[in-house]
Amino acid sequence: MKKLVCFALSLLLLASLAGCTPENGSGGDAKPVIYLYPEEETEVTVSLDYGGELTCTYPAISAENAWTVTAAPDGTLTDSAGQTYSYLYWEGVSREEYDFSEGFCVPGGDTAAFLEEALAQLGLTRREANEFIVYWLPRMEQNPYNLIAFQGEAYTDRARLTVTPAPDSVLRVFMAWKGLEEPVDVPPQELPAFQRQGFALVEWGGAEVTD
Repeated sequence: MKKLVCFALSLLLLASLAGCTPENGSGGDAKPVIYLYPEEETEVTVSLDYGGELTCTYPAISAENAWTVTAAPDGTLTDSAGQTYSYLYWEGVSREEYDFSEGFCVPGGDTAAFLEEALAQLGLTRREANEFIVYWLPRMEQNPYNLIAFQGEAYTDRARLTVTPAPDSVLRVFMAWKGLEEPVDVPPQELPAFQRQGFALVEWGGAEVTD
């Protein structure tokens, strides 16, 4: 069973306070967090249709699996109680497989440089990429090699988002990876560029896959 554990570096403490205790060990650790950047302060509802079992959300998701927040242009989210957040966070368990038919085999010591370049090309800001790298790098750089594949429909088809009002641009970056003892040959993956326009929704996450 592959495990999607969604976390943000600054939310590790908050998650534990909210009763969210991601498990480590076998399976993958994953992090979808959702940023909202409207052009002006806007009430936004984000619904998550997840093909698995949700185990934790922060802020708490409704019974209809939706969040409603007021989003500011700088990305600050405010709930109905006046509490503020940097992003929407969730974790869950799924049995779905990831696609490693294309990707990158990266020496562990080169992981930071690879992620900096790849995430910039995919369209994450420096702050978003920094949060991504700071979490994953300690898990990856000590491996002799890492097989990395950024997921498309293999992820988005089982974690569908419905957003009201609809964003003008959507970026969903999700990295699946495996630690390897020996390098493998894999066809290189083409990384599409992303242009932020108008109201932008940005999501990023990752999953460690163990055989």
